[in-house]
Order: sequence, then C-alpha cells, then structure tokens
Amino acid sequence: MSITFTTQDKQTLRTAAYGAVSLLAAAGAAGGSPHKIATNGSIALASATGPVGHVLAEKKGGMDLSGKSVAELADRVLPALTEAMSLLTAQAPAEAANYREIVLLAVESAVGGQASPTVADMTRKITAALDA
Repeated sequence: MSITFTTQDKQTLRTAAYGAVSLLAAAGAAGGSPHKIATNGSIALASATGPVGHVLAEKKGGMDLSGKSVAELADRVLPALTEAMSLLTAQAPAEAANYREIVLLAVESAVGGQASPTVADMTRKITAALDA
C-alpha cells in the first residue's frame, strides 16, 4: 500500500511526534535531565518503521518547537497530535495505529519508567491528544 503525504502532512506528523518528546523534556526539566529525555525519545522516533517511519526519518526543518513556556509548546503540539491522527485515520487507519504506537513508545523511552508527577501528567495529555 502506497500512501502519499503532502509536505504539510509530513510537517504535521514530524511536529507532533518530535513535539511530544520536546514537551516531555520541558516538563521533566524540573525533576530530570531534559537532554536525556529528548535523546531517548528522539532515538525511538528515529527507529520507527513503515511509511510514518520514513516521514519521521526525514530531517527536514520547519518544525516550530519553540516557546517561552511549556504551555506555548503544548498549544502547538497537542493539537498537532490530534491532527496527525485524524489525517492518518482518513488516509490509512493501519498507519494511524502505527503512529500512535510510535509516539507512545517514544514517550515511554523518553521517561524510562521514572516519570515525575509533572511528566506523568504530560504523558496523559499526549495520550489524550492522540486519542481525541
């Protein structure tokens, strides 16, 4: 099965996935190593397979993951996660399931089973955005 993603689709998928890891790193900054969270999550995303894995492996610029606060970053990333799931569900439901698994694996890899309450709360928000 061949899936054709527009440039905007690819941007949304990358922003959402890498943004989820960035949110965890920002939320974990108070109680853990943001660098370690970001590294572990990014390695998991880079290990993704399938059509979504190819999109995530493209190291194209243009992702806006900046912000003065976690709230500003969340305002971009959480809706992008929901949008990514919607576009994948419409085009290829199996890839939507794959994407959800990829993002949740990245989240799990990022926190390494040692989530502070703040990181655990952000993980719940990420999961809710994927399932919205």
